[in-house]
Amino acid sequence: METRSVKRKKKKKEEEANWFSVEEIIKVDRISNLPDSLIHQILLLLPLKSAAQTCLLSKRWRSLFLSLPDLDFTSINDLKNQKSFSSNSIYKVLSLRNHRDSNNLRSLRFCAPVTFTSLNSLIRLAVTHQVQDLDIEVTTKDYFNFPRWIVTSQDLRALKLKSSHPGFRLPPSSSILGGFQKLTSLSLSLVILHNHQPCLSDFFTDPSFPLLEKLNLESCFGLKELKVSCRLLQEFSLTNSLQLEGLEVSGYKLQRLKVESCFHSYSEKSFVKINTPNLKTFLWNSNAVTSSVHFLDKLVCLRKAFVKVFWLHQDLNSQTQSLFTLLSGLCNSYKLQLGNQSVEILSSKKGLLKNHLLPFHNMRFLELQTRFNRHNVQTVSCLFKSCPMLNILTLKIINDQTSERRQWDKDLWDMSNSEIQYWESQTYELESFLNHLEFVEIHGFLECENEMSLAMFLLRHGKALIKMTLRSSFLCRDSLRRQMIRSQLTGFSMASSKAKISFH
Repeated sequence: METRSVKRKKKKKEEEANWFSVEEIIKVDRISNLPDSLIHQILLLLPLKSAAQTCLLSKRWRSLFLSLPDLDFTSINDLKNQKSFSSNSIYKVLSLRNHRDSNNLRSLRFCAPVTFTSLNSLIRLAVTHQVQDLDIEVTTKDYFNFPRWIVTSQDLRALKLKSSHPGFRLPPSSSILGGFQKLTSLSLSLVILHNHQPCLSDFFTDPSFPLLEKLNLESCFGLKELKVSCRLLQEFSLTNSLQLEGLEVSGYKLQRLKVESCFHSYSEKSFVKINTPNLKTFLWNSNAVTSSVHFLDKLVCLRKAFVKVFWLHQDLNSQTQSLFTLLSGLCNSYKLQLGNQSVEILSSKKGLLKNHLLPFHNMRFLELQTRFNRHNVQTVSCLFKSCPMLNILTLKIINDQTSERRQWDKDLWDMSNSEIQYWESQTYELESFLNHLEFVEIHGFLECENEMSLAMFLLRHGKALIKMTLRSSFLCRDSLRRQMIRSQLTGFSMASSKAKISFH
């Protein structure tokens, strides 16, 4: 009969028999037994140089590396500073890939200084391996032509071609017909247009790009006119095309439109035509006001609009009317942000907003950037009247030497101030605005007459006001005066409304 101690020893031996020894565990290569697809996922988490070092392990690991679906050579350090190494290594890796695995090359990304001959060879080899996503940033000694192997690829889904210096030329529109049939995303940067080809009116169209959904154009030098008309396009971005004079964009499915740093040269014939009924986001940043703006259809789906423009002083009345037309086309937007010169431009033509209010009936969020002086206070008031259902107001006041900012030196209960009297006279016309406004935030608040008068007016008459936040742009030397005014404002708020007021 076995004792308890004997049973325990027997059980312990059985458990030990079920486990490998330390030496056996070390000998077992569990990673190599994983499927190829899973090992590929592991290698893709490593920098490409580290993944390449696994080729030394065995023939299978060499084969695994050479059949990686994604190759990102930008992860190799100092690639830009190693000209011979960079171009040669990329070409060598692509050459060693087995053609039976060619359809596994999903993406190729590299950034290197190369000659046009080397670039064309690399792209040809990538196209041979049926690359689907190509992301290239190159520096060459001279301008180069758009690589023709890209046009002929029937597998390419996404293309990003950026020239750091000096740029590349686009092919004629007739030469790309039949190409790019499966391309859904296209990004081109530093495009050089010939003097005899300053217009791209028939380049970005359905016959050339039938499946295109995203288009990004950056730094198109020499571009005067551009027309984009692709029925499946959803996002379009155009930046740093300073010589642009005419832009026409149409697309039923376009949801996001961004135009930045364009129209910097004045032309009496500059124009913008937009036909995008399902647009949701409109970004118009750092562009000069064009001579004419046309919305061929209402933007009924618009949710967010950002407008920051500047004037060129040649024809102020025309530019003011053009800006008014642009803002009118954005009337269905839920959120609007106006840059620093928009209010000043609208203020230059007296009576424009007073006689023709902008119909922002859907507006819930408004952000204004302005100097906010006596010359544009009426324009600000008209913008408030244009937003009868507004809930959130952000006012960013620009403080500079040209702004007329008189310090507040009166008691808050003194209603003899001319600006207070003006705002009080607008109470009836601003009734709907005051009944819906809930949150106010003023940046650059320096306790001057302009912002003090507005803050007091909103605190006194804002029936739905919940919170007002006042943010100073810099420290005031007269801290005692600031404390006194803040104390008075707090007391005024408690006596006039239930809104909470905070200072930052």
